[in-house]
Amino acid sequence: MFALFFLAQVLVFGRIHLFHYATPLFYVYFVAMFPRNHEKWAILVWSFVLGLCVDIFSNTPGLAAASLTVIAAIQPYYLELYVPRDSADNLKPSMKTLGPVKFAYYIVPIVLVYCLLFYSLEMLTFFNAFYWLMCVVGSAIITLLLIFTLEIGRGN
Repeated sequence: MFALFFLAQVLVFGRIHLFHYATPLFYVYFVAMFPRNHEKWAILVWSFVLGLCVDIFSNTPGLAAASLTVIAAIQPYYLELYVPRDSADNLKPSMKTLGPVKFAYYIVPIVLVYCLLFYSLEMLTFFNAFYWLMCVVGSAIITLLLIFTLEIGRGN
């Protein structure tokens, strides 16, 4: 899955810039889909390496790696808010396992926080706040559309 997300981002999604604002940052889905009770250190390492690989091929020095690592640090704790206590230890978050509403409550903040971190680090200034906001919102919307499309396509 790592190679699939990496190649999809670098070869396809990284070249899309809708209206010069929205870029799909689909690889955040890789981090959001780690199963419950997966080793936290492994989530951090995989996320950092994926971010670093995306950074190398996208000319974004350290942005994806830093942002994905932060998301990886909060993902296991945030997932516990939406998983029933009596569920399996290796439960993978999806529309099928969490239900559409809980999955939306789970994935939307993760993508928004990722986009906020990524574009805040990229711009390092709020001088042009409108452009920053459009990048965050546009990228979050297009990323969420891709994630929900994939989840619906996988079948509930």
